[in-house]
Amino acid sequence: MDEALRLKAVDKTFRGHLSIGSHQVLRGVTLTVPRGVIYGFLGPNGAGKTTTLKVITGLLFADAGEISILGQSVEDRSVRGRIGFLPESPYFYDYLSGYELLIFMGRLQGVPAARLAARIPGLIKAVGLEGKDRLQLRKYSKGMLQRIGLAQALLNDPDLVILDEPMSGLDPIGRREVRDLILAMKDQGKTVFFSSHILADAEMICDQVAILVKGKVVQEGPLESLLSSEVQFWDVTVRGAAGMVPPPGCSVLTRLGTQLLIRVDREETLQDLLDRSRAEGASIRAVVPHKSSLEDLFLSHIPGEGR
Repeated sequence: MDEALRLKAVDKTFRGHLSIGSHQVLRGVTLTVPRGVIYGFLGPNGAGKTTTLKVITGLLFADAGEISILGQSVEDRSVRGRIGFLPESPYFYDYLSGYELLIFMGRLQGVPAARLAARIPGLIKAVGLEGKDRLQLRKYSKGMLQRIGLAQALLNDPDLVILDEPMSGLDPIGRREVRDLILAMKDQGKTVFFSSHILADAEMICDQVAILVKGKVVQEGPLESLLSSEVQFWDVTVRGAAGMVPPPGCSVLTRLGTQLLIRVDREETLQDLLDRSRAEGASIRAVVPHKSSLEDLFLSHIPGEGR
């Protein structure tokens, strides 16, 4: 499969004032992003995610290693015209309207005026800002600013879209809207590479992930291959079970009247519980299997947080 992005053994160290002291932020970062996927770049705060994105976009220079974008070296300036980028907490001139911002950013990116005029209305509609694009940005909510930021990242119809913490600080509705926009980008054939520490959102939409801890990639690959398909335990809701005693191997999590929430960690015990419930006239309201999650995988790589 063609590569949209490849990093090989990338290092980055920041020097202190007057070159006194140093702090290595990236330590041999290596990863490969295929074209046409949603790729989650995950890690705790301070892991080096934003530094990595700045190195990829040319805002910082790596001390060592190789970076290629869409088959071209990151040093080739022409490839930057095929990238869309949204930094974390971007600053926009708040006296501009959303429409004026897109005109301004499009001109900075060198998008021809005729193409820009034809493209902006569709982008405004795509990000859900119809009727609000003439408002000054100072009147935008956090979610609206993220959406206009996504629109500016798409002005040049990029092949690779790079987003730094696009869902940070958003409420549940705003996060869902941004997730839907990212999925729409994939449907258009774009590759989306985004950093995040919001694991639930990443698990919903990512095809592949990399986990960065203290400047090192500690895990990378397709999400489905990283997460175990085996069920770890089941939560069973039983109603009409006031006098029922669950079989050995079950843990009663909650009891509300005649309804029990019972956790079972073995399939044989689960079947025993179901048989006993039916025999005593109780009804099974839900059987919910729980598999390993992205959060479980993530925490297993964080010192002091492993399970």
